[in-house]
Formats: sequence, structure tokens, C-alpha cells
Amino acid sequence: MRNTPKEFRLPMIRLFFPLRRLAFGVMPLLAVMLAPWAAALAQTPDTSRIVAVVNGDVISKADVDNRRRLFALSTGMPATAEILDRLTPQVTRQLIDERLRLQEVQRRKIVVQDSDIAAAIKEIEQRNAMPEGTLRRRLSADGVEFRTLVDQVRVQIGWGRVLRQLLGPQAEVTDADIQEQTRLLQAETGQQEFHIGEIFVPINDPSQADAAQRFADTIIQQLRAGAPFPVVAAQFSQSQTALQGGDEGWVQPNQIDPAVLAILQQMPDGAISNPIPVPGGLSIVTLHGKREIGHDPGTILTTRQVFLPFATPLDPNAPTAQQQQVLEQARRIANTAKACEDIEAANKAAGDKRPADQGEVRLESVALPALRQVLATLPIGKASQPLIAGDGVAVIMVCSREQRNLGVPSKQELTERILDDRVELASRQLMRDLQRRAVIDQRS
Repeated sequence: MRNTPKEFRLPMIRLFFPLRRLAFGVMPLLAVMLAPWAAALAQTPDTSRIVAVVNGDVISKADVDNRRRLFALSTGMPATAEILDRLTPQVTRQLIDERLRLQEVQRRKIVVQDSDIAAAIKEIEQRNAMPEGTLRRRLSADGVEFRTLVDQVRVQIGWGRVLRQLLGPQAEVTDADIQEQTRLLQAETGQQEFHIGEIFVPINDPSQADAAQRFADTIIQQLRAGAPFPVVAAQFSQSQTALQGGDEGWVQPNQIDPAVLAILQQMPDGAISNPIPVPGGLSIVTLHGKREIGHDPGTILTTRQVFLPFATPLDPNAPTAQQQQVLEQARRIANTAKACEDIEAANKAAGDKRPADQGEVRLESVALPALRQVLATLPIGKASQPLIAGDGVAVIMVCSREQRNLGVPSKQELTERILDDRVELASRQLMRDLQRRAVIDQRS
């Protein structure tokens, strides 16, 4: 459902400084760089052993080891033998499903060029202000084969193209579709709706129920220990919303499974549920907020920023000469910029290390209180004082600030909701068909 069409573009982590640290959507592989545990994850000698055969295609223990290593590193899970063993059944299941998706891509003669994959990885690096080739080096340093990332990206791109092909004319949302969605929302005005994130763990066979429950319990343990929900969802969820870090957006009661709805109605904002049995598997949900349908006043900002990176991490007690020069440069920009165009030009001159235009930002959703205060009070068209972080300095300018009733979705938002529902339904139906027809030999 909900905030962005799924396939139709690649999931990317966006590290926007300083307004957004992590947007949904997420491909969470960048979190790998935070992991110091590679030495504890050395491959075992029997990596060539066959774990499963999917319609004649082999999945080896090395494939499973690489993926569960990637999962552990990127989500911050401790790399103990117990945790890795818990991951193994679900990782294997996901690799089987991924192989089925890849086979369907190939059956439809959809070609994902190496250049497509390279461009996607390059975009990840650019969005995170990393020099080209950083991902390969970081993954290698942490003991994860670069092929693991390449394989994931290849399947994600290809599966998205399969869904687009499958939907055909349904990928186009008509005015009549919009009018019907608007009518349904108007009929529910005043009722409560929920902004939720979901991690969906499928159970395709009753014999898998215990393993899925253990896997879900492991996920929840890590979430409650502080692992970011979007990162975990993007790695583990088998819903199409995984591509956006599990974000379902604002969902009305009639769109929510009754068992999930009963839990949501009792949850405080920010809480994470226990695994909830739903048709086809288990659902783990987090509640981002509640509101009345049709009523949600908020302050919407557009901003521009210039980001000037430090060459090395900042030690506030001993800044380097380069860091002092960067700060002076930021002060000059803050004193001379008179319009948002000036900030854009300064950011371009600095190499566009971070996007100058971050799109619309809801003031109330800015997590840092100090930054929220700056954005609320900074006069439009006036540059902020330099905002210093460990990796660089930013100067921000507010270009517009307006009050809106965000409870009334725009035409674009309604279009995305409808399309998201169609993509999710198409994805699940096609996967069920592929699983039913597949010849899978899973070995212990």
C-alpha cells in the first residue's frame, strides 16, 4: 500500500543530513559498514555442500552462510552460533523464494544488465556520499562476498519488471479508481487510521510454523534491543513493503487483518508487537502513529541544504585544520546566501555530497528537538548557522512553510496506495503459483 510504488524503483537507503538519518525504503545493506564482527563469521569448511535444489538450480551452504552473515552484520545481530543457526531455516527459505523469482525473470526473458546492477549500486553509494567502490571494499572487509549484494539487486530489479509486466494495464491508475478511493475515505471520515510498519514472515507449509515462530522471536529480540525496524524489515520481510523498510503508510481499519487491528488499537506509538498469526504467516508490526481519517493538521517545509564533509571523523576537542577550514567555509556560505538557489549552487560547488533538495518535510516528524526548533523558527530565505556533525557541516535554508490538513491524501498519494495494493497482491499470487509448481529438494 502505501507511500511509494514498490518494484517500480529500487529500494535505497537515503542518509540525508541532517533532516533524515534513515528513510524507509529501504536497501539496508549500508548498515553492514557499522559491523565490526567479521572475524567471528569465518566460513565453515563445507561451504560447497548442497542445501537445496530449486527446479534444478543449486543453493549451497556458502550461499546460506553469505546471506545469514549479511543479515547478522546489517541488522546488528550478535554473530553467535546460536543466532546464526536460528537464521538458517528462514534464510534458506528466502533464498529458495529468491531463486524462484530469478527463474521467473529468466522465463519471461527479462534481462537485467550488469550495467543496471552497477548503476543501482553506484546510486546507493552516491546517496550515502561514498566514493565509488566503497561497498565492494566494505563488504569484503566484513567477510561477505560482493556477489551476495549483486544477486540481491539483480533479483529485485528483475522481479520488479516481472510485476510491471504482469500488471499490464493495471499499472495505470485511472481517475475512476481515484474517485472510488476518495469515496471510500470520505465514508470513513472521523474513524481512526494507523501508520504502521510490518515485517511479514511467511508460512507456506504447516511444518514450517515452529521455525517461523523462532525466527520471528529472534527478529523481535533484536528490534527491542535497538535494531532499526526499517533495516530489519528490508532484510527479513517477505512483503513487497520490505522495499520501503516495511512502511505501510496510513492504513484504514478495513484494510487491516482483524487480529492485527485488535493489537494496534491497544499499542502506544513506537511499540513493536509480538508475532501475530495472519493468513499465510506471521506479522510483526510497529505503530508509528494514529489519527482521525480526514483530520491531521501539520506543518510542511521545503528546504535546501549544503553539506561540506570532513576528511576524517570529528574530535570536538581537537579539530583538524581541514575541519576548521570546512567550518569557516560553511560560515561564509551562511553569511552570503540570500536565496535557496544560492544554497543549491553552493552544494553543487561542494560536489553534491548530499542532496540539496530533500523534498517536502513534515516539521512534526523531525526527530531531533534542536533541529526541529531551528526549522520552526528560521525565517524563510535565511540561512541557518552551520550545523556540525561528526562527518561534516551543513547549512540549511527554509524555502517554504505552510499548514496543511495531511489527513486528506493527495491524488498522487491515492494513486500510490492503489498501485501498491495491486503490486502486493500480484506479487503474493505469483509467488504462490511459483511455489506450487516448483520442484524443491531441501536437504538437511
